[in-house]
Amino acid sequence: MSDTSMIGNATRAAEPVARASDYFALLKPRVMSLVVFTGLVGMAVAPGSLHPVLSFTALLCIAIGAGASGAINMWYDADIDQIMERTKNRPVPSGRVTANEALAVGVTLSVASVLMMGLVINYVAAILLAVTIGFYIFVYTMWLKRRTPQNIVIGGAAGAFPPMIGWAAVTGDISVESVVLFAIIFIWTPPHFWALSLWRDIDYANAGVPMLPVVAGREATRRQVVFYSVLLFPIAVMPYFLGYAGIFYGIGSAMLGAAFLYGAVKVWLKKDEKSAKQLFAFSLLYLFLIFAMLLGENIVRSML
Repeated sequence: MSDTSMIGNATRAAEPVARASDYFALLKPRVMSLVVFTGLVGMAVAPGSLHPVLSFTALLCIAIGAGASGAINMWYDADIDQIMERTKNRPVPSGRVTANEALAVGVTLSVASVLMMGLVINYVAAILLAVTIGFYIFVYTMWLKRRTPQNIVIGGAAGAFPPMIGWAAVTGDISVESVVLFAIIFIWTPPHFWALSLWRDIDYANAGVPMLPVVAGREATRRQVVFYSVLLFPIAVMPYFLGYAGIFYGIGSAMLGAAFLYGAVKVWLKKDEKSAKQLFAFSLLYLFLIFAMLLGENIVRSML
């Protein structure tokens, strides 16, 4: 065997080999799980019912659509993902999956999820799913993320659509109630991500992503965290006042909102990394509990 052949074989052997878990990681499963959960809650609290098989199909479409968005995001952001500590081990920047493979997976799953939603469920849910995918890819990833510190404010709409999609899957329409579910996630997103960026700002600066702490400074970011936390409090309680959540949710959401606001004020006053990390961790628990209470009340109500 020639030296050239031996070197070529050695190079190929050294190249990372993609596993099934790498392709699954393309879909951002942690984000997907939250998307599916909020979509499920939207279906559960919507008036009317859907056959279990159709419910599963709708949730599957939401999951696949969310995963498709994540794959295309990894394709487009491979250059900055390679720089950031938080993202450098993702499948594309680490070289385990090629950028073209990520794009192919994302486009294929995007089309498949929207078509399935439209053919099996209804066109309103399919349109909302298509808007969600398109918004995340074209508006947030390609347009806003690298251009404006308001990237996460406007772009947060993409992550807020799933409960509306779930609601539309059952009812075939959009209502004030489903818009409120959208608004809860939409207003929650900025303080959630800005709490993260307060202790990851150097990472974003190195990658050239104009997150608010990088552009406006940490003090301005802390003020914005408090502002959105104040705004979140009444919006999260609205399902109770609109009548599709009970007293348990009303009290629970108010208590969680007060705790969220306390954490935000603590970030503003203490100005330390620990407070920002605590608020980021609590914000994940907050959103889960808000939607879990809605789901729990619905389950109890259906059993009575």
